[in-house]
Amino acid sequence: MKVLAFNGSPRKDGNTVRLIQQVFAALQKESIATELVQVGGQLLHGCKACYWCRTTKSGTCSQGDDPVNGWIEQMRAADGLILASPTYFADVTPELKALMDRAGFVMRGEQNQFRRKVGAAVVAVRRAGGIHVFDSINHFFLINEMLVAGSSYWNLGYGRDKGEVEKDEEGLRTMTTLGQNMAWLLKKTR
Repeated sequence: MKVLAFNGSPRKDGNTVRLIQQVFAALQKESIATELVQVGGQLLHGCKACYWCRTTKSGTCSQGDDPVNGWIEQMRAADGLILASPTYFADVTPELKALMDRAGFVMRGEQNQFRRKVGAAVVAVRRAGGIHVFDSINHFFLINEMLVAGSSYWNLGYGRDKGEVEKDEEGLRTMTTLGQNMAWLLKKTR
């Protein structure tokens, strides 16, 4: 089994990645393979609503000049997905939103290939707005008929400056529990 995490933060080694690593540690203890994909900081465009993916049934987006089609292929092969984002004006980063919209539209056009995959949201937040980010990611999972792994609290970690999330003991515990619950759910459904 494999879980693929998409880091929506442009900071490759910031708080969002630290939270993902905490989830990964719990998954790896359960012998589940993990892989991190860096989305934030990439030059991505949102869905153009051209319907090319629907009319061609190619399983790809018409925009082939960025990494999204490769990521869609990786998503297809994964058993579980983590979508992670810092809180940007009370929402996900634009790069993660572009991935969500394009991958969701392509996969829904292919008999919804996200159906029954396990998904988990991971959110880094400085002070407020994190619940909306959490909801945005979970809405993506739910509309795609995915199974959503939960934790002992909302999947949030608090911190603004790089490394500051390390001080959020409850947030780190929440991520560990999230990884444990995701592993349990993957094993029950696979």
